[in-house]
Amino acid sequence: MKSPEFLKKGDKVAIVCPASYIKGDIEVALQILSSWGLRVGVGKSVTSRFHQFAGTDEVRRQDLQAALDDPDIKAIFAARGGYGTVRIIDQLDFRKLKKHPKWIIGFSDITVLHSHLHHKVGICSIHGQMPKSFAESTKTALTSLEHALFGNNIDINYHQHTFPNRSGKGYGHLFGGNLAILHSILASPSDGKYDGKILFIEDVGEQHYNIDRMLWTLKRANKLTNLKGLIVGGFTSLKDSDPPFGQRVEEIIMDKVRGYDFPVCFDFPAGHIDNNYSLIFGKEVTLNVNQKEVSLTYH
Repeated sequence: MKSPEFLKKGDKVAIVCPASYIKGDIEVALQILSSWGLRVGVGKSVTSRFHQFAGTDEVRRQDLQAALDDPDIKAIFAARGGYGTVRIIDQLDFRKLKKHPKWIIGFSDITVLHSHLHHKVGICSIHGQMPKSFAESTKTALTSLEHALFGNNIDINYHQHTFPNRSGKGYGHLFGGNLAILHSILASPSDGKYDGKILFIEDVGEQHYNIDRMLWTLKRANKLTNLKGLIVGGFTSLKDSDPPFGQRVEEIIMDKVRGYDFPVCFDFPAGHIDNNYSLIFGKEVTLNVNQKEVSLTYH
């Protein structure tokens, strides 16, 4: 798995919007990125709108393609998620990116890009805060993103108090993202083997029964069988049915992996939360889990 060069002060980065349009502005993000010593270019899609999208599919595709192909741009931020990346992924040309890797940053709908880069292009990417979420972000999450981009230590150690982890130690390439998006691209050109990997999942606004259904799909597709570890991030703003489903999300997850022996940790500080720490997908990591303490170490 190729890793792009880490950034240095003076590097140029681009902000594009491959999915939903932005409400409001990203002025806070522009100020923060500039304070890191970066030169920031803003693509046409960031200020475009076509129904719920940040411009037509072609506007968004051209904007992202231009950033992918521009040798002066060293990193590309997706301005926000929402929906729409899957509509343009098959029209993108990654040949120049493969020869000259650069960081692509985002989460949520950007999981489409992360998965495609991981399984088909062979390039590491960053699951982390997007410009639209900078304003609500914790300082520690933004520091984590800065460290990920500039090559500083982003190992994570935390204490978990809400639900018992499954203890163990796993080693493998880190990948994953939003559960609903991973589910939606199964058996597509952006999908790939999960075997031997450390899988990270998170989600927002889902019904309990739908989380159960998506995990059953992954299980039946043999995506969970040969994992080396499972990291469960934020599952936020969840909804329950009437009558209720009868299980909390942690129980739903543990039911699907009960027959396997890899470590499982909950409450990982990443996902649709203000304290959304950055993860470098494609890097080899060691996940060390006990009932209350978790460490993720990069190699």
